[in-house]
Amino acid sequence: MQLVLVPGLMCDQAVWQPLFPHLDCKQSNILIADHGAGSSLTRMAEHILSQTAPRFAIAGHSMGGRVALEVMRLAPERVTHLALLDTGHAARASGDAGEAERAKRMALLTIAREQSVRAMALQWVQGMVHPDRLQDADLIESIVAMMARKSADVFAAQIEALLSRPDAAAVLREVKVPTLIVCGRQDTWANVSQHEAMQALLPSADLQVIEDAGHMCPMERPKETAQVLNAWLR
Repeated sequence: MQLVLVPGLMCDQAVWQPLFPHLDCKQSNILIADHGAGSSLTRMAEHILSQTAPRFAIAGHSMGGRVALEVMRLAPERVTHLALLDTGHAARASGDAGEAERAKRMALLTIAREQSVRAMALQWVQGMVHPDRLQDADLIESIVAMMARKSADVFAAQIEALLSRPDAAAVLREVKVPTLIVCGRQDTWANVSQHEAMQALLPSADLQVIEDAGHMCPMERPKETAQVLNAWLR
């Protein structure tokens, strides 16, 4: 069975590679999605569907979870298993809350354009890992270097995709395949309650909280993350 792994905002294969030594799935059966210059979740999902086997399991991290939900909306008959990691399902809020999200994302884009993507990533990562891991130079560099491999234009396109994200509540309610929902205990960007809200829409889903991990739990706690993915695929 093919396993499709979908990276999040400004991420690439590096977010998933720490899991490989611990996954039961053969690496030859894994496809890691590349969003290219996609500026909508629908385009990203369509690109995945153009590359995959007729039937596949899909796991998405962060923005990648929203892309996986869009894959489910477009072609539910092709998906055998669904995993959503450190993500959410709701559209951008209306009013002041939505404008605050836009302003926060645009401030980071300004840093990326006026300074560098690396400078933006160094600021962004401060709130994305468990506080105790901020002194882990190897982990922080792997995250920052991953994001720095992409351009400010790609960042702008992905921000556009996220700001215009659809509400996926109806998609979750209709899911019929084995579904795993994963969250780092200390994820402050997509917190545990956000994942509990997704499970409330799909009570059959298995919710697993990874201890001592922030938003980047596949990189922070690869063994533990792989273990829950292995159980899901079985």
